[in-house]
Amino acid sequence: MCQSDDAQELPVTFRPELYLQRRGWVLDIMRREGITEVLDIGCGEGELLSCLCNPAPWLAPPPPDVLPATGADAARGTTDEEIAQSLHKDILHPVKISGLDVSRADLEYAVEATRPRAPGSGACALLHDPVRWEPLEAKVWEGSLAVVNPEFVGVECIVSTEVIEHLPEDVLQAFGPTVFGVYHPRIVLLTTPSYTFNARFTAPDAPIAARSGWPDPTKRTSRIFRHYDHKFEWTVEEFAQWCNGVAEEWGYDVELGGVGKAQEVDEWGRDEALGWASQVAAFKRREGPEWAERRAKRVDELGVLWRPAVQGEHHLLATHYHPPHEAARHPQPLERVGELVVSKMVQFREASIPLRELWFDDAVAVACGGWVDWLIRAVRQYDGLCLDKEAHGNVAEAVVRLEPSLQDLIPPASQASPPDTDEVGDPWDTFNNDVGADEVRVATDEAYGEEGGWGEPDVEWDREAAVKFSADTRWGDPQGDWSCSSEWT
Repeated sequence: MCQSDDAQELPVTFRPELYLQRRGWVLDIMRREGITEVLDIGCGEGELLSCLCNPAPWLAPPPPDVLPATGADAARGTTDEEIAQSLHKDILHPVKISGLDVSRADLEYAVEATRPRAPGSGACALLHDPVRWEPLEAKVWEGSLAVVNPEFVGVECIVSTEVIEHLPEDVLQAFGPTVFGVYHPRIVLLTTPSYTFNARFTAPDAPIAARSGWPDPTKRTSRIFRHYDHKFEWTVEEFAQWCNGVAEEWGYDVELGGVGKAQEVDEWGRDEALGWASQVAAFKRREGPEWAERRAKRVDELGVLWRPAVQGEHHLLATHYHPPHEAARHPQPLERVGELVVSKMVQFREASIPLRELWFDDAVAVACGGWVDWLIRAVRQYDGLCLDKEAHGNVAEAVVRLEPSLQDLIPPASQASPPDTDEVGDPWDTFNNDVGADEVRVATDEAYGEEGGWGEPDVEWDREAAVKFSADTRWGDPQGDWSCSSEWT
C-alpha cells in the first residue's frame, strides 16, 4: 500500500532482488541455448563472470563412439534417456568467458573474481571443492565499446545488462554496428530500466517533486532517472522500437520481455499497465550466407572497421586458465564402476541412494571420467544394481538400488552399530585391508587382480580420496539460486 502523503515516494521492493532477477533471466536463456562462450560488455566487478567460473557438476553427454547405444537401452524404453535429460537440463558448460569495461577500479575486482581458487579456499572450504571437468579460459579487458576488438569477432553470446542507458550518444550509435555487425554473435542479451515502470514510484497525482532521482542530464526530456549516470531511460515503446530497428538492420530476431514486479500491490491498480522494472531483449542471429553477406556489407558501408580508435585499443588485464581434472573424459571400465558403486553402498550401509548423491562422492565421479551418463550405464549393466525413478514431491529423482542378492552384504543394524570403544575396526569397510578383507569381496584390491589400484586405465587412484564422501554438498536446481554465489551449493 502507498503512504498516506501523496507527496512521498511509494515503497517498491523486489524479491528476489531486481539484479538477481536480471541475472536469472540471462542464465536461463544461456541454458536454453546451450551457450559455451560469453562476452560480458560492461561486466563491472565481474559478478556474472564469477558465476560462469563455477564448474558444471558433470560433462555434457559423451559422443556415441564413446558410449554407444545398446539393445538393452531400446528395450528399456525412454527411462534412461529421460533420466539423462533431466540431469543435463539447465546445466551450463562455459569454456571461454570474457569481460569488458571502462572502469579499471571495477575490473580489478573482476580479475580476482575470475581467478582460479586454491584447493580448500572459498565459502565451501570446510566441505567440498567441486571437481572441474571442462577447461575454462577467462579474460578481463579494459576499454570502450566503441573500439573494435578482433578477439570478440564471432563470439557465441554477448551479454550487456543495465549498460546501454549509461552510454553517451556517440557510443550508443556504435553499439549496433559493433555488437551486431562486427562481432555478430549468435545470441545477444540486453537489459535496461523501463521508464514506463517509474510511474510506480509515486501516486498518479503526485507532484514531480515527489519523485527522487536525477533529472535527464542531456536536457532532452523532463524525465527523472533512477541513476545519476543514466543518459536516457526508455519507455516500453521506445525500447521496442530501438530493438526492432537494430534486429532488422543486422539480421536478427528479437524476443522482448521484462523482469521485476513490485512485491507491494499498487493501490491504483497500475501494475499490469506499468509492466516490468527492467526491460529485456534476447536477439538471435538469422543464419545463412545471405544474412552473413548482408551484415558484412553493412559494416563496410558504415566504415566501422576503419573508424579511428580515439580512446585507444583494449587492454588485456588478465587471462586465467582453469584446468580440468586429470581424469576428465577418461572413465574406468563399466564393470569396475559398478563394483565401486556397490562398495560405496555397502560402506554407507544403504540399500538405495539417489544417483545425484552417489555422484558427489568424488571417487565415483572420477571413475566415470566426469560423465554422469557413464554412471547410468554402469548401474544398468552391473548384475545386482538397478536404477529407478522415485517421486519426491513434483520432482522425479533417479535412485540406485541394491538388488536383494547383494543386500545381504549390508550388516543388520545391531552389527552396524560400533561398540563403545575409542578405536574400532569396521569389517564392512571394503577399503580397510586390515579387518574383514575376506568377508566382503566387492571392490577390494583382491577383486581387481594383482596390478593394484584400478588397473591400467588413465587415472591413478588415491585410497584416501576414494573413501571421501561429503553428503552435505548439493548442487540443487540452477534456477533455485539466481545469486550464483562463488561456490556451487
